[in-house]
Order: sequence, then structure tokens, then C-alpha cells
Amino acid sequence: MSNEATTPTRLAVGDQAPDFTLSDAEGNEVSLSSYQGKKTIVYFYPAASTPGCTKQACDFRDSLSSLQGLGYEVLGISPDGVTKLAKFVAKEELNFPLLADEDHKVAEAYGAWGEKKNYGRTYEGLIRSTVVLDEQGKVTLAQYNVRATGHVAKLRRDLGIDPK
Repeated sequence: MSNEATTPTRLAVGDQAPDFTLSDAEGNEVSLSSYQGKKTIVYFYPAASTPGCTKQACDFRDSLSSLQGLGYEVLGISPDGVTKLAKFVAKEELNFPLLADEDHKVAEAYGAWGEKKNYGRTYEGLIRSTVVLDEQGKVTLAQYNVRATGHVAKLRRDLGIDPK
């Protein structure tokens, strides 16, 4: 019995990140290639406006200025549609792009889509993940099954950019 269909191929340090073009909350196309020359944090979250995803998005919102001061941009990706993302951005006053990956092809390419277990049920879904890219689009950090609460602080520590 093959496990291949449910075990995603995860990105590792040194991998070239797959390029993508997705629609943001305003319906504009955003391509990863337009972030060449910038360090970029790409994070995958399961669903807009859910408690954990809201905490995580607001954490990135509140940390964006300091992250940008260190040369990082942030992109959030979920399988939500543009309309749901627009409501989430407006309600939480999010200040970075959220991108719609409705067919989860980008999540699959990044290893952020696969088998999940919840309350004894097994299903395919988005795995909360964060991939950090250097200015050339190479992976410098890849984290899977991350916790929503406290994720940005942990990310800063793991990147060596937290003074604490």
C-alpha cells in the first residue's frame, strides 16, 4: 500500500521555492517572482476568520513593521476564496497580502497540503506551515505543523532576529 498520495513532499533549506501567481483579497494577481530581491515569509493557514488563523494573522499584522524593518515581506495563503479573504482583511485590518489558493495547488507544491487527523478523523487538508525565502527565492527555513499562537515569536527566534 503506497503512502504517496497522502504524504506531501516538503521543502527543505536550500530548495528553490516554486513560483506562483494567486489572487489577493482585492482580486489582484500576486506572483512570488515579484518578491525577488526581498526576503519573504510565506505562511499557509487553513481558513480565514477561524480562531487560530485569526490569532496568527493578527500576530503577523502586529509584527509586520518590525519584520519589514529587518527586510522581510509576508504573504499568507489559504484555500479560501477572494470574497472570504476580503472580509477577513477588512475585519482584522490586515496589512499584508492574503492569497487565494482555492485548488490548493500552491499548498501542494510547498508540501503544505496532505493528510490530517482531527478528533479521530483522517482527511486531506491544509497543514499550517511557514516557509522563509531569501532574496533569490531559496528556502532558508521550512516549518510544518506549526502552532498558530506564538508562531511569529518562535519564527523570529528560529531566524535569529529576536533580541530576546
